[in-house]
Amino acid sequence: MNMGALSIRQVRKTFNNTVHILKGIDIEIDPGEFLILVGPSGCGKSTLLSMIAGLDTPTSGSIHIGERDVTHLPSKDRDIAMVFQSYALYPNMNVAQNIAFGLEIRKVPKPQREETVQRVAKMLQLGHLLDRKPGQLSGGQRQRVAMGRALARDPKLFLFDEPLSNLDAKLRVEMRAEIKLLHQRTRTTTVYVTHDQVEAMTLGDRIAVMKDGVVQQFGTPEDIYERPATRFVAEFIGSPAMNMVQARQAGSSVVAHGIELATHEAQREALAGAGGELIYGLRPENIALADSGLPGTLSLIEPTGPETYATVDTAAGPLTIRVPGNLRAHVGDAVHLRWDAAHAHLFDAATELRVA
Repeated sequence: MNMGALSIRQVRKTFNNTVHILKGIDIEIDPGEFLILVGPSGCGKSTLLSMIAGLDTPTSGSIHIGERDVTHLPSKDRDIAMVFQSYALYPNMNVAQNIAFGLEIRKVPKPQREETVQRVAKMLQLGHLLDRKPGQLSGGQRQRVAMGRALARDPKLFLFDEPLSNLDAKLRVEMRAEIKLLHQRTRTTTVYVTHDQVEAMTLGDRIAVMKDGVVQQFGTPEDIYERPATRFVAEFIGSPAMNMVQARQAGSSVVAHGIELATHEAQREALAGAGGELIYGLRPENIALADSGLPGTLSLIEPTGPETYATVDTAAGPLTIRVPGNLRAHVGDAVHLRWDAAHAHLFDAATELRVA
């Protein structure tokens, strides 16, 4: 069988035979891919990362790194390197010693260690900081040192456990760009855990969106954003969140509070013969202000600088829209909304699965 860089097969984790943390996870990624595990707190993403790292063992299922079954191998034998949220640097060592420590433990000759430290420091722009202790560094610099220590290993697999959570907003953006550039240079297979959907969309080659121990959808950022498989994925990925309108089927039409909502041909075909309650989804950027269309009243305006978010109360329910620049309107103004049916998403209200 041809194995990917990482294969996770039917991995389950249960505590006391009653608490099911992971419920049969199947993921396979190719060499050099950047995989994101994303989801809310408690969804099981960090537990899964711990199992890939060898810090925890599945109740059942298997984990392969390359051709090797590592399900029950200790961490030290898996050829992985991990970057934690808390940096985990040795405070009594300077930057160079922290980067080289793992190599020293493995008895790598001193000339080779020094060459590796210089190479990694240049890659991460740490050359001028090699003599400093962690206490003399900023949060972003300390995280770069933690990444440098992982890079020095030249592992088969990089594991990142919410590495940017402790940084402020500006540093998060900078470090996100550095991690992406680093991956482009090294092409080392990477697994990255986050609860931040912006990190997921900007960093990942593929994303596994998790909820309650289940992978809700596994695909490229484009797939997940444009064709969310479930209502949860649709609402979790994207900011502001997708508008969700309670609706029902009327023949091949979709109606909300007596108003027929635009659908496209594939959706109408999928609805043929079906029935029941539906959720009609629209992303805020796909709704435009127009001279005619669905009437409503502006109830909230939130300028952000380059774009403005606004909430419009309509007979179908409140809808959030995203428009570029400043909105030349005021709360209480009467407006009309229009959108292309091609941008509409339909979900079964009972199963929350995508229709068409």
